[in-house]
Amino acid sequence: AAPFVRIPGVLSGSGVGAAAFTRRSGFLSSLSPWALPVAVGARTTATSTTSREAREGEDAAPATTTQTEARGDDGATGTSEVDNDFGFAKVGRKEHKELVKDVFMKVAPNYDVMNDFMSFFMHRLWKDRFTSTLSPFAGQQHLDVAGGTGDVAFRVLKEIRKAEEEEAEEGWSGEEGKVCVADINPAMLEEGRKRAGGTRGISFVETDAESLPFQDSSFDSYSISFGIRNVSDIDKCLQEAHRVLRRGGHFCCLEFSQVNSEVLRQIYDLYSMNVIPYIGAAYAGDAASYQYLVESIRKFPNQADFAGIIERNGFKHVRYESLFDGVVAIHSGFKL
Repeated sequence: AAPFVRIPGVLSGSGVGAAAFTRRSGFLSSLSPWALPVAVGARTTATSTTSREAREGEDAAPATTTQTEARGDDGATGTSEVDNDFGFAKVGRKEHKELVKDVFMKVAPNYDVMNDFMSFFMHRLWKDRFTSTLSPFAGQQHLDVAGGTGDVAFRVLKEIRKAEEEEAEEGWSGEEGKVCVADINPAMLEEGRKRAGGTRGISFVETDAESLPFQDSSFDSYSISFGIRNVSDIDKCLQEAHRVLRRGGHFCCLEFSQVNSEVLRQIYDLYSMNVIPYIGAAYAGDAASYQYLVESIRKFPNQADFAGIIERNGFKHVRYESLFDGVVAIHSGFKL
């Protein structure tokens, strides 16, 4: 087997431990190129603080909260809320949380099937690619946030078990890897529990992504797929992700993004704004919730701006990959 890959001075020792840096193909690190795109129209881009500062003072777009800047005693820059985007509407933060929670209570029973309908089954390929970007390894302790139904979590757990079987053949006998699914919505979690049955190594926790109940440095990796645009404070969500990751921990986010091609963008806008809500009405009896989901995509920062937001919350070696010409993007970063 190929050796574990580590950045000198960041990780030490043997076994997995804090080793979110692994030997698996597709592994992301500052020492090796990012995984080659395998999806149609995929692009990979790296960002840096220097490159962003060189954009002639252009600021990264704010998250989905309209904010004012404040400086604490320690010199750190923080934010105070004015209002939040709930689709194209402006609402208060508390109201935003309740409205989003209500949306997912309604869509939970049909969530995975509707994803198939709305994406023509493409979301399965995107999630497979996302899982490979995480590079699951033997003994990995993984947190999947906003992952209620477990669609990504089960993929990650399967790859962890596969890696453990391969390592066991060569004498590995470490602690089994585990995946924790965290979601604010009990209805989504219930769908995940039903799918899990008696599967070992997976747990479900009802909690807010902006205030996780886990100790510092608890996980090797953190994923959030199609969820971060729905949180009330993206900065707080990212800060919590950074806090619960171990040193060397891998952050990955899969989210809808900005389509690069003008022609494809117009087709996509026409489909998403005019067709998806009707699919929601016809199949799930709920056009309004799917209208919000479409509108929330329009309000989310583009690939480069979101990479900047991830960087400003402490992550290093931030990269993104556009899939299907930017319909979705995978962002990745590390806690160093």
